[in-house]
Amino acid sequence: MKDAPRQQFRLAPHVSGVAVVKPKDYEMAGEVEAENEYAAWAVLRGSEAPLQVGDLLETPLGMMRICKFVGFDEAKWLVVEQPAATMVTAMPPMQAPPFHSPA
Repeated sequence: MKDAPRQQFRLAPHVSGVAVVKPKDYEMAGEVEAENEYAAWAVLRGSEAPLQVGDLLETPLGMMRICKFVGFDEAKWLVVEQPAATMVTAMPPMQAPPFHSPA
C-alpha cells in the first residue's frame, strides 16, 4: 500500500468483513511463496519489506487478503460502475420567423 492511503487506513476504525480497496492505492512489491497469509507474514517479518497494516496478499487464484491489526481479512478491488448512457434526441434547429420590415 502506498504511504498516504496507509495512514488513512491505520486511523480508520476496524470493521470486519470484506475490505473494498482501490487499485490506485497499491503497487506491486514482490512475491512470496507460503502456505497461507500468516505463513507469508512470518516469512516477510524479518525481511527488508515486512507486511504492514493495509498491505494486500493475492493468491495465484486471485483471492486477496488484507493485513489488519487483528490479522487478515478478505479484500476485493473497488469496481466503479460507469453511468448508463443517456439517450439524446436531436431536435431540429429552431427557425426564427421571417423578418418583415415596414415599407
